[in-house]
Amino acid sequence: MKIAIGADHGGFAAKKAIFEHLQEKGFELKDFGTHSEESCDYPDIAHEVAKAVAGGQFDLGILICGTGVGMSIAANKVPGIRASLCGDTYSARMTRNHNDSNILCLGARVTGLGLMLDIVDAYLAESFSGGRHQRRIDKIEQL
Repeated sequence: MKIAIGADHGGFAAKKAIFEHLQEKGFELKDFGTHSEESCDYPDIAHEVAKAVAGGQFDLGILICGTGVGMSIAANKVPGIRASLCGDTYSARMTRNHNDSNILCLGARVTGLGLMLDIVDAYLAESFSGGRHQRRIDKIEQL
C-alpha cells in the first residue's frame, strides 16, 4: 500500500513519528512536508496530498495539523477525496468501512501520539465494505 503523508508545522513532530511507525511496518510512503516546525500554510500541503491520492499515485493519505480540521476542510475541496478527521479508533475503522475514506486527518494538538498511532493502525487495517454504503458514496460524489 502506498501512502502520502503531510503536515503543517503543528503536526510536524507527529508526522515524523507516524512516518517512522509506518516505515517499520513496511508501507511505501512519501512525505509531502512540511520538513520543520517553521510556520507554513496547511492548505498547500493538503492540496498536494489530496491531488496525489485523487490522481491514483497513492492508495491513501494522512494529513496532520493542530486540530485536523483545517487539513480535512482543504483536502475535501479536491474532487474524489473523502478526508475524515478521526480522534478515536472506532471512527477510523468506520470511515474506511462505511465511507470509503481515502485520507485520514489527525489533530496533533488535541490527540496524543499513542492514540494517533492506534488510529492510524485501525484506519489502515480496515477496508470499504461496499454494499449499501456504495450507494451513499455515489450520492456524495454527485453533490
